[in-house]
Amino acid sequence: MLITGIIPARYASSRFPGKPLAEIGGKPMIQLVYEKVKPALESVYVATDDERIANVVHGFKGRVIMTSADHRSGTERCAEAVSYIRSEQGFNPDVIINIQGDEPFIKPGQINQLCSCFDDNSVEIATLVKKITDLDDLKNPNKPKVVRDLNEYALYFSRSAIPFTESSVSNCKGNETAYFKHIGIYGYRTDTLLKISMLTPSPLEIAESLEQNRWLENGFKIKTVVTQWESIGIDTPDDLEYAKLLLM
Repeated sequence: MLITGIIPARYASSRFPGKPLAEIGGKPMIQLVYEKVKPALESVYVATDDERIANVVHGFKGRVIMTSADHRSGTERCAEAVSYIRSEQGFNPDVIINIQGDEPFIKPGQINQLCSCFDDNSVEIATLVKKITDLDDLKNPNKPKVVRDLNEYALYFSRSAIPFTESSVSNCKGNETAYFKHIGIYGYRTDTLLKISMLTPSPLEIAESLEQNRWLENGFKIKTVVTQWESIGIDTPDDLEYAKLLLM
């Protein structure tokens, strides 16, 4: 099975312009992400619409695919990159792993966990989740939550604390209900990626501002796998300063 990693990276972030080039520990963030992915996946590309990012990636001998500036999501950017890989690189990956360009602390073990989901031929899309033990995480709308069925497929993603219980507003430890937050790394079978990239925004996606609900509403299934490793995404300059402290 051929598995390729794609790291979508854009310069024009509304909350943090130039984020992929922000330095952590003396290296640009996009390089840190790339170096974390390489031990798990031999085939890795950065997909970007910005020459400044492309030049930095070329500088550390990474592979780059230039994409349109009009994409609404990393999923769409990955889909365009796949089309390039098929037509220009001469091979057709079976599975694409979409690694966020603002996850410099992603671990190769997490990527391996996600890849293993596709040993099951019925899995179309897969993602990671982590059990919530911190009440602040449960209440934080910037940390999406997910409820799963008994076969570990996602039922729904929300910015609210779901499922609701009387104890969920005060405690997320020691009760029978497990709460899971979503870790934003995805795997897709290549043909499935191309299909979902063509879907139009759906009501539940718009309500929650969570793209993965669009896939569920259109009948696609998302396998979830529990990771024990925490995810630390860099969304704002304040997040960057916190990340720098972790490396001290």
